[in-house]
Amino acid sequence: MKVVCSACHRSFNIPDERLPKKDSIAFPCPSCKAMITLDLRSRPSGAPPAPQREMANRGTGNAETAATAATAGIPEAAEPGGLPSGEKLIKRILQAAKDLPPMPQTTIKAHKIIKDPNASFEDLAAVMEMDQAIATRVLRMANSSYYGMSGNVSSIQHASTILGLKVLEELIVMAWSTKALASRMEGYGLESGDLWQHSLGVAFGSKIIAGSKNPDMANDAFSAGLIHDVGKLVLDPYILERRALFTTFLADGKETFLSAEKAILGFDHGEIAAELCTNWKVPDNLATAIRYHHSPAASDGSRLAYIVHMADVIALMSGMGAGVDGMQYAMDHEVMEKLGMTSEEMSKVMVQIVEAVQAISADMQQA
Repeated sequence: MKVVCSACHRSFNIPDERLPKKDSIAFPCPSCKAMITLDLRSRPSGAPPAPQREMANRGTGNAETAATAATAGIPEAAEPGGLPSGEKLIKRILQAAKDLPPMPQTTIKAHKIIKDPNASFEDLAAVMEMDQAIATRVLRMANSSYYGMSGNVSSIQHASTILGLKVLEELIVMAWSTKALASRMEGYGLESGDLWQHSLGVAFGSKIIAGSKNPDMANDAFSAGLIHDVGKLVLDPYILERRALFTTFLADGKETFLSAEKAILGFDHGEIAAELCTNWKVPDNLATAIRYHHSPAASDGSRLAYIVHMADVIALMSGMGAGVDGMQYAMDHEVMEKLGMTSEEMSKVMVQIVEAVQAISADMQQA
């Protein structure tokens, strides 16, 4: 569907698969943030979109994968120039991923302390104060206008006492992400900070959705949303190296970037992110949600995967860090029913995440 903002007159396309089947939806313009309302009931009826083809997992290959690759001019397992794919490429990527800023031990230890009902604020402060870089960023965000404590938080222990351990856990994961997700990513067409802003939007969206539907999952939802696209960090140079293959595969506009990843690399960024999560000892429920954030129906019933999936789509619709692949992803047709969400609730979540990301980003830039 082509959408034109009545305020700034910018036009952009939203695939029908990304929109609810009925009713209406409102969301901020990605350019000027003016609210756009779409009456989806007035859409002309048409044939439903073709379902996405199931690609091979981890480069093992099947007849359909071979057919897809062949139509794009890409051999199933032997790429031009001898570029590897599948398991061979995964091993190379995970080896190279050692250069990626790891999930710090202080962050992992802090997560365990926060989950321990017998732990104290002093225990958490002692761990956090061992990593001054993380602690400094935590205090900077704790004093942001978004959390309403501008200039009033002086130490990690003070922050945990005033804001509470659950909010402090958000800040700890965000403190790591501000550096790890800030890079320019030429393969995905993302400028510096784009991935961080998008990830922040998905984190807040996931937390808001979970808080409304499954409050006990809110903190895990925030963490999963924040690192859901971490696989892009390590895949970006490999995608850039294969730019011609991706361009050819996507030329007719019928395939998604996700299906291109699977056909050309043998896996997608969600799968490689799950591998990283395992290496970082991220809890299994978060790793599962991250692995299946584009295909929650394949997650064996992970509600967290559905939550992150919906938040991801909402963040993309609001124009946050879309990159070259952003507007091509389709919303799972069962997600609204699975989560009990209405289009009106989606619109409210969109407004809330835009406001949250703008507030955090502004305070971080001024700091």
